[in-house]
Amino acid sequence: MYGRDPWGGALEINATDSATDDDRSRNLQDFDKAALSRNLDETQQSWLLGPTEQKKKKYVDLGCIIVSRKVFKWTLGCIIAAALIAGFVTLIVKTVPKHRQRSPPPDNYTLALRKALMFFNAQRSGKLPKHNNVSWRGSSGMQDGKSDDSTMFKNLVGGYYDAGDAIKFNFPQSFALTMLSWSVIEYSAKYEAAGELSHVKDIIKWGTDYLLKTFNSSADTIDRIVAQVGKGDTSGGPDPNDHYCWVRPEDIDYPRPVTECHGCSDLAAEMAAALASASIVFKDNKVYSQKLVHGARTLFKFSREQRGRYSSSNEAAIFYNSTSYWDEFVWGASWLYYATGNTSYLQLATTPGIAKRAGAFWGGPDYGVLSWDNKLTGSQVLLSRLRLFLSPGYPYEDILSTFHNQTGIIMCSFLPYFSSFNRTKGGLIQLNHGRPQPLQYVVNAAFLATLYSDYLAAADTPGWYCGPNFYSTDVLREFAQTQINYILGKNPRKMSYVVGFGNRYPKRVHHRGASIPKNKVKYNCKGGWKWRDSSKNNPNTLVGAMVAGPDKNDGFHDVRTNYNYTEPTLAGNAGLVAALVALSGDKSVGIDKNTIFSAVPPMFPTPPPPPAAWRP
Repeated sequence: MYGRDPWGGALEINATDSATDDDRSRNLQDFDKAALSRNLDETQQSWLLGPTEQKKKKYVDLGCIIVSRKVFKWTLGCIIAAALIAGFVTLIVKTVPKHRQRSPPPDNYTLALRKALMFFNAQRSGKLPKHNNVSWRGSSGMQDGKSDDSTMFKNLVGGYYDAGDAIKFNFPQSFALTMLSWSVIEYSAKYEAAGELSHVKDIIKWGTDYLLKTFNSSADTIDRIVAQVGKGDTSGGPDPNDHYCWVRPEDIDYPRPVTECHGCSDLAAEMAAALASASIVFKDNKVYSQKLVHGARTLFKFSREQRGRYSSSNEAAIFYNSTSYWDEFVWGASWLYYATGNTSYLQLATTPGIAKRAGAFWGGPDYGVLSWDNKLTGSQVLLSRLRLFLSPGYPYEDILSTFHNQTGIIMCSFLPYFSSFNRTKGGLIQLNHGRPQPLQYVVNAAFLATLYSDYLAAADTPGWYCGPNFYSTDVLREFAQTQINYILGKNPRKMSYVVGFGNRYPKRVHHRGASIPKNKVKYNCKGGWKWRDSSKNNPNTLVGAMVAGPDKNDGFHDVRTNYNYTEPTLAGNAGLVAALVALSGDKSVGIDKNTIFSAVPPMFPTPPPPPAAWRP
C-alpha cells in the first residue's frame, strides 16, 4: 500500500510497523469485517462486533408502582411460602395437646352462693320473668291490692313471699334486701368473679320495685304504709287464709287482705334502710337511684314523726314482733347518710341518747346478735367502717369510737376462747341460746365477722384486742368458716342445711310450692293438706333454701310439718348469701373501700397546694 508524501515523493506505509495497536484496532472499523481472513484477538473482536445485545427487561404495573417482574415473582413467592409455613405451624399448635394451667374450680362457698341466690327466684310473687329459672313456679298474687277494698294501695303485685307460706311481710323482707345490698356494696368484685353480680342486683331490684308500691313514693310526706299482704291466722278457723290453706301460690283464689299502719317507726326506718342501701348498689342508674333515695327520705321522715311499733296492733306480733324501733333509727340513719352525704343523718345515728335506747350500753343476752328484729350490731359495724376509713372526728368521734370499741367486744364474744355463747358438741354457736331456728343468727354473725376482718385488713390493721390479748384477723375468718362449714355439711349428721348443696340435705322442706306437684290439679285449702302431711320427699327441689336448722343437741328432724327445723326464710337466706360471698373466692380480694362513700362529701377542706419552689 502506498501513500503520498506531503513533501513530494512517494512513501510506503507499513501498518504493522508504524501504527499502534490502538490505532490499528480503530482502523478495523473501516474494513469489511467479512473479508478479514486472519483471526482477531479479543480486543479486535470487541471493536469489530460492537456492543453485545442486552435482553429487554419486563415489568409489572401494580397501579401505584411499577416493579420488575422478576422481583415481583420472588416477592410473591416468599409471601406464599411464609403463609404456608405459618398455616402449618398454626395447624401443629392447634392439634398438639395443650398443657395450659387451668383455673382452679370454684370453692364450696362460691358453689353454695350460686344455689342460695336461687331461693329468691323461688320466692318471687307477681308476674315472673322468663329468666326466673324455677320450672315449678309461675306467676301469682296478680290481684294483690285489688282484692281488698279497704286499702288505697291497689297495685301491690310483686315482692317476695316470706317463707313456706304466701304472706309478704315487709319488715323481714326489707331487712333481707338491706343485707343483700350491703353485701353487694362491699363485695361486688366477688359477685362478679362468681358470675352472680347481675343476678343479685336483679333480686334486689325485684324487692325495691315492690317496696316503692307500698307507700306514696312520689310524695315528700306520707301518713301510712303497707305492712303486709296476706293473712296468717293460726287459730285454725275455717276462713281461708295463707296459713290455714296449703296450696301453691299460683292457685290462690281467696281474698288477700292488706295491712296498713300509721304509726310504725321500726318498719318505716327498715324500709328506708333497704331503699337507701339499694340506691348505692344502683348508683350507676342515676334516675332509679335518686328515686330510691327520695323514697328512703320520705319513709325515714314518717318513721320519726309518727312513732310506734308496727307489730303492736296487728297479727305481725305472732310472726315478726318488733321489740323496739330505736335500733332501726340508728340503722336507717346510717344508711341514709351513706346514700346522701347529709350530715343530719350522721348526727342522728351518733346521738348518744338514741344509742342508749337502742341498747348500746346495757348489754343483755342478745347483745351482739344481728337479726331482722335487732339491727344495733349491724349499725355498730357499719359506723365503725366510717371511723376506720374517714375518721370524721368532732362532733362524731365520741360515739363512733364507742361503737368501734363495742364492735371489737362483740367480735371477741364470737370466738371459742370465751363463753359469751354456748356451742353445740358439733361446734355450732348458739346465738339464740338454744331456741329454735338458730341458723339465721349464725349466718349474720359469720358475715359480720368476715366483714370486720376485711375492714381491719383494708385499714392495715393486723388484729384487735380482747382485753389484754391480741387476736389476728385470721381468727375472725376462721370462726366464720367453721360456722358456714357446719351449715354446708361439716356437722355430726353430715347433712347440708342448704337444699341442693352436697349429697345429703333436707328433702321435706316446709314450703307449699315445693311440696305440691305441678300437675295441673288445683287443690283447695284442705285438699293440699295431704301434701303437707305426707312423709314423701317434696316433688320440687327448693334449691338454695337454708332451713331453720338443728336443735341445741345437733339434732334435726326432716319433717315438713315441723317448721322449727325445715322452714326457710328470706331474712335467713339473705344472711347466708352475705356470709358466702364474703368467704368466697380469693382471700386477697377484700372489700370495696370507696363505693359506699360515693355520696359522702370530703370530711375536711382540701389542703391548699404547696408553695412554689424557692428561687434566689
